[in-house]
Amino acid sequence: MVQNKKKLSGVFAPVVTPFNSDELALDDLRFNLRKLNETDLTGYLALGSNGEFRSLSDKEQIQVLEVFAQEKGNKVVLVGTGCESTRQTIEKSKLASEMGFDYVSIITPNYFSKHIDGVTLQHYYTQVADSIDIPVLLYNVPGFAGGVVIPPQTVADLSKHPNIVGMKDSSPTGPAKFLACLDPAEDFHVLAGSANFIYSSFHLGATGGVLSLANALPEPCCNLYRLFTQGEYDKAKELSFRLARLNEAVSSSWGVAGVKAAMDKTGFKGGQPRHPLRGISDEAKERIKQAIINERFMSA
Repeated sequence: MVQNKKKLSGVFAPVVTPFNSDELALDDLRFNLRKLNETDLTGYLALGSNGEFRSLSDKEQIQVLEVFAQEKGNKVVLVGTGCESTRQTIEKSKLASEMGFDYVSIITPNYFSKHIDGVTLQHYYTQVADSIDIPVLLYNVPGFAGGVVIPPQTVADLSKHPNIVGMKDSSPTGPAKFLACLDPAEDFHVLAGSANFIYSSFHLGATGGVLSLANALPEPCCNLYRLFTQGEYDKAKELSFRLARLNEAVSSSWGVAGVKAAMDKTGFKGGQPRHPLRGISDEAKERIKQAIINERFMSA
């Protein structure tokens, strides 16, 4: 329990996948990871939504993971392995385990969303967790999963499984409804999936967050966690407002293209998203830069 709590506390970056002319730019990924390794981030989410995992072939996903394996340093790495079938999810999760990663983060199946209810999800996650050695995190993100939501009672039931140790929640209202139904005695840790509600989530019991802004501004995101854990709630609240406003100007407005544009303004290598996603205009990029300056995260 102590080990999971330590490894699942703090801030994680859902690392983007860089492209050059629509091809993987693995050297840029390596550059970003080495730069992020110098920060106080707890770790990374590889092959998450910001990593554009749905736009990568199986071969490309492995190439990306090989870079993470080489460059992760002492960071904790969660790997997105969720697929539409239980069988394929198990296979990808076993590969992540063999490559030496720490956890798998498994998004809800969603293509047949009308038939994915709480019972189906409980069977799915239980069968996966029973079949692999690497610990499992549930991933609740209805906006990217056809509206599929893991019911709170299903989360509470799954939290009792010895190999299901937490969840990332990126639902619009945040993880309060899940935190309210959990047994504090269980070794289960909730990560908030947005700067919009991470501060309130900390107060309710979340142990960490997976923040898209951490790709571009890792230290301010880490400072929020540090201030909160040191009991400096007024300073943490003020910083959380600044991060939430910036998040609205970046990720909420432009998605991964906005995150990558912000990275380009803060010394990382973001570049363009993969087609059919489009990059943003030069004018929008300048607005993002000005938003970063306005929130005092970068000088003019």
